[in-house]
Amino acid sequence: MTNLTLAFGRQTLADRIFSRRLAIDVVLIASGAALTAIAAQVVVPLWPVPMTLQTFAVLLVGTTLGPLRGVLSMGLYLAVGVLGLPVFAEAKSGSLFSLTSGGFIVGFILAAALVGWLAQREWDRKVVGTLVSFLAGTVVIYAVGLPWLAVSLSNLGPAVWHDYLGYDSVAAATFGAGILPFLVGDVLKAVLAAALLPLAWRGVARLGSSQE
Repeated sequence: MTNLTLAFGRQTLADRIFSRRLAIDVVLIASGAALTAIAAQVVVPLWPVPMTLQTFAVLLVGTTLGPLRGVLSMGLYLAVGVLGLPVFAEAKSGSLFSLTSGGFIVGFILAAALVGWLAQREWDRKVVGTLVSFLAGTVVIYAVGLPWLAVSLSNLGPAVWHDYLGYDSVAAATFGAGILPFLVGDVLKAVLAAALLPLAWRGVARLGSSQE
């Protein structure tokens, strides 16, 4: 009898460690959401976008679990935050439309899908592949988050983006507050993943060989 599972396609790192069973999938999905919530509280309180470890957690979860379970994990994270649990950065919760950084959270879902899909094609087993995968996932998060941020700043008006933040335009404020402070950290996170994930794959392979 075939076991029910939410995993499909080629194996990811989680599949090499755990068997593909529905109960295990549920635990992994919930654990990924919990990890993202914890990472959201490791924060440098910048505004309008706080600096956290969320993106690293999101991309790690997506890569480890694969596209479907990664998407479900990020969807669960978003849902419990919208429903009122303080899982967003700085222990916030509620409607994403109340957050200038809400678009980045939506982007987490798409980024998890992308890096999970790439992981099934073994991108996370090599240093360069992991680096490119994490950077691509980061770009996806920005692609959703920055337009959302621009609209939010525009709605708040020049009293915010000009008088408070000190920029001459919404576009400049979006770039200066939404990208510039995070570039170095994003690259460092990708480099860290590129160092750790291939090592994890080799470690799992050696463990499997020793048990045969």
